[in-house]
Amino acid sequence: MSARREAPAALGGEQVEGRRAVRELLAARRRRVLEVLVAKGREGSPALGELEALAAAAGARVRRVTPELLSARARTEAPQGVLAVAEPLRPARLETLVRGAGAKAPAPFLVLLDGVTDPQNLGAILRSALSAGATGVLLPRQRAAHLSPAAVKASAGAVEHLPIALVPGAPAALLALRRAGVWSVGLDPEAPLSVFELGLAAEAVALVLGSEGRGLAPLTRRRCDELARIPLAGPLGSLNVAAAAAVALFSVARARGRAPDPPARAGGPGAGSPRSWPGDREGRPSRSGAPAESARAGPLQRPGPPP
Repeated sequence: MSARREAPAALGGEQVEGRRAVRELLAARRRRVLEVLVAKGREGSPALGELEALAAAAGARVRRVTPELLSARARTEAPQGVLAVAEPLRPARLETLVRGAGAKAPAPFLVLLDGVTDPQNLGAILRSALSAGATGVLLPRQRAAHLSPAAVKASAGAVEHLPIALVPGAPAALLALRRAGVWSVGLDPEAPLSVFELGLAAEAVALVLGSEGRGLAPLTRRRCDELARIPLAGPLGSLNVAAAAAVALFSVARARGRAPDPPARAGGPGAGSPRSWPGDREGRPSRSGAPAESARAGPLQRPGPPP
């Protein structure tokens, strides 16, 4: 009888490679660093010298090893002469992320990933999410990339600052977000609404990103409160999921007032009040491009019961 495979209880992130990722690990002091390995022959490098000083300040042991030994320990192709071993990152609680950081803090701006399995894409998405002002990321426990050395390195240290929660799956997480009053926007290339037309103010929002190739799973798509696309020019039909995430994240950030707007022209684009969000879940535009039953001006309305 085969044993049932247990879902991971931790995010990972024990091995950190690359100068930028190791620097953020040491500077953030979010978790204990056990040791830092530095390749011999790079004693004159200012960047590695800074890492050694940060490691000493953090109480982490520094070992100089041969480049061959460091390469043998590394799990990425270019560790840049440095590798650190630390305690694993602790997952955040979903309940904490949807509550936000307090009455004076901005409303939650979350990212929910549905089937992103490539660690490089995961790391790049985390880096963009942190830079766009996201307050947390939700990763499924299974069939999803977690914090491998490649993902941590690609995040350029974002994993040390961005809370990440593990959820049973994207559809279940969407139900929990809806109960908590968080509006969900799924990125879908067939959606009639553009991400540049989202009328957001200070609402709690979650951006939902699907896997490359498949996109959002059918149940995930149905449970999103709204669907939006990135308008594309040229013959290619889609963007890499990490590139699409960056575009959508900064579009949401700008709509929420976290990124500066360009000067508005009188009577032109950007003038006047923000566009209202067209339709709630029952009356939103159909995926065939039909107009919404009614346009909403004012606060977003909660959708009806989930499917």
